[in-house]
Amino acid sequence: MNPNYTIKDIADGLASKEFSAEEIFSHYLNKIGLKNKRLNAYLSVFDFPNSKFKIQNSKLAASSLSGVPCAVKDNILIEGTVATAGSKILENYVSAYDATIIERLKKAGVQFLGKTNMDEFAMGSSTENSAFGPTRNPHDHERIPGGSSGGSAAAVAADLCVFSIGSDTGGSIRQPASFCGVVGLKPTYGRVSRHGLIAMASSLDQIGSFTKNTYDAALVLNVLAGNDRFDSTTVDLLGHDFTKNLNKPISGLKVGIPKEYFNEGLSAEVRSRVEDGILKLKNLGCDMVDISLPHSEYALAAYYIIMPSEISSNLARFDGIRYGHSTENGNSLLDVYSKSRAEGFGSESKRRIMLGTYALSSGYYDAYYLKAEKVRALIKKDFDDAFRKVDVIVGPTAPTTAFKIGDKSSDPLSMYLSDIYTVPVNLAGLPGISISCGKGNDSNMPVGFQIIGKSFDEETILRVAHQLEQILNTKY
Repeated sequence: MNPNYTIKDIADGLASKEFSAEEIFSHYLNKIGLKNKRLNAYLSVFDFPNSKFKIQNSKLAASSLSGVPCAVKDNILIEGTVATAGSKILENYVSAYDATIIERLKKAGVQFLGKTNMDEFAMGSSTENSAFGPTRNPHDHERIPGGSSGGSAAAVAADLCVFSIGSDTGGSIRQPASFCGVVGLKPTYGRVSRHGLIAMASSLDQIGSFTKNTYDAALVLNVLAGNDRFDSTTVDLLGHDFTKNLNKPISGLKVGIPKEYFNEGLSAEVRSRVEDGILKLKNLGCDMVDISLPHSEYALAAYYIIMPSEISSNLARFDGIRYGHSTENGNSLLDVYSKSRAEGFGSESKRRIMLGTYALSSGYYDAYYLKAEKVRALIKKDFDDAFRKVDVIVGPTAPTTAFKIGDKSSDPLSMYLSDIYTVPVNLAGLPGISISCGKGNDSNMPVGFQIIGKSFDEETILRVAHQLEQILNTKY
């Protein structure tokens, strides 16, 4: 069998009866059995759903995703399966229902291989904060895969699935896609339902995909996108085929180059690869426009006030009473609360809960949270102003290539800088995609090229990414 199947390869193979859905599922299960012990990309693996396949098999002609094996980040609910969110506090929690996107993938005939590793409650940039051990980068097992969706990115990069699902709060799809050399798509906030996603920061979280090429990313978005009555933030837009215009020429498109994305802190090897990608876009006929996003330097500071504040609210529900870990040593109700949370949460979760609680506390709300929201509005305005001049904005996905496991785990501030180019996109609610633009000369690790678009204009960033991908000719 082909070692690097895309979604289209699977669809063609099933249609021509080159293999059955059960055979392709077994093929990936065998690969997981051989590689996952070392990579730790999967936290749980499922059996082939024989009882359901006859129904799904009838949809082979109707859905390009039917029979395709997929992995799902472990903060997205699949009915009857464990959803840990990478935390000991939910180690034995079994989902009571399907997330909306899981329902949609099931209707499309997707086969689920298992749940992937992640930083606890999606808090991290390296997947070292998982309660179940770090995931390793398939290109170099001594390096991190990025985070928080590191398991999902590594699973695609190691070909332990055809595509995977992750969540992106401040870059948690695009940054690991960059580090692992795959395609990571974060849709516009409101394009894809968050119902059934274990919340981290509700105004920032967005579900997206990891794929082996941009065409596959468009296919997956066709299934995921749409209004949902269970998520009032989703937008009611007419059905759209995101593959339709992928080959429409991009000559004449105005491409913004933010000067703030090429300042001190960007490694030389990343700069070189990204500048090469920009030159190739110019060769495709795009018009390069120098722009400024003046408030982007404050994005990380604003993000690390807004995000922990929402975390302190969202994670208050994990109290050891209704579900999740409950201490056996509580002498009173308050004792159960405090000890359950102390035993169940890891150090990064505790750090962010305390930061958020402090920022929201009486006397500090105006000084921290309210001011951060004002900065967020200014960042959004910067993008609005820029998009009056350009069609897309491009730059690096991350300032460096993947670093070694343990290098930054004792320095949270240094770790947070990994998301410096991705966080502003979440604060503004915009769509962004990361594709591989080759490997760095020094590290020989993948480098990510980020393309940012206007709200609900995933079509354009997918089109630019698809055509740049063709001439970069990079392999994940």
